[in-house]
Amino acid sequence: MANRHNYAAKMELKKQNRFATGLVSDRFPEVSGIVIHMTYYQKGANPVLMVRTVNIFPTSYAYFKMDCMIKGCDGGGFDLTSVVADMVKTHKRGRKGALVCCGNIDTLASDHASIEYEIVMQYNKASR
Repeated sequence: MANRHNYAAKMELKKQNRFATGLVSDRFPEVSGIVIHMTYYQKGANPVLMVRTVNIFPTSYAYFKMDCMIKGCDGGGFDLTSVVADMVKTHKRGRKGALVCCGNIDTLASDHASIEYEIVMQYNKASR
């Protein structure tokens, strides 16, 4: 029962965090769409954990923190907020990079997970 309560509290906090960021159309009005391709990696024999594509629309929340997919990593994740903000500021259309999970769990190594990402930004025609 305690786990269910903790999970519900985590989901509520995540929902509040998303809501607090506002919509993409409000925060970045010149953006018409964002596509984020990610490959999640983990330490071990099978390093590729997951390949994922996230489509972000003007009506989406401007929340760019992706959760760590490693079980037991509660405080981790990959925050792409500064990458996206810098791309909009400099009007870049694409960027590739890598991030290491920012989680710090006692039972896991500090580099237990990472992602490689490619972000493709689409701008409104009027903002060119």
